[in-house]
Amino acid sequence: MTINEIQEEIIKEFEKFNTWQEKYNYLIKIGKNLPPLDEKYKTEENLIKGCQVKTWFHSTFKDGKLFFEIDSLSLIVRGIIALLIRIFSGQKPEDIKNASLDFVKKIGLEENFSPFKENSLFKIVNRIKSEAELYESRKD
Repeated sequence: MTINEIQEEIIKEFEKFNTWQEKYNYLIKIGKNLPPLDEKYKTEENLIKGCQVKTWFHSTFKDGKLFFEIDSLSLIVRGIIALLIRIFSGQKPEDIKNASLDFVKKIGLEENFSPFKENSLFKIVNRIKSEAELYESRKD
């Protein structure tokens, strides 16, 4: 599936919720189901700088695609991470780099997040896109 197709799926999932509290609870639920990052990757070098709660990032590049493993101490941030991994993991670097995240506004994250959560989303997306730029010209 393309990045845009996955975003459309997510938008449809969130349309079934009537209130922001229901959406928030859903993010917490998917955050709880996100597999934890292996402890060997929970290092100082893998911390995403600028996030207010510890958030670790690890990626691998295989067969021309990037794969992400990200973890956080915050359940709501883990929910955001679960969505971002779903959208970006297994995609080509150039597709990741050029993607716009329309789902953020369409499901109401932008208007309902505290500055702390919005900052975490921004920092994680920047790290994903930076990683895509790093691997964009590689073919292995």
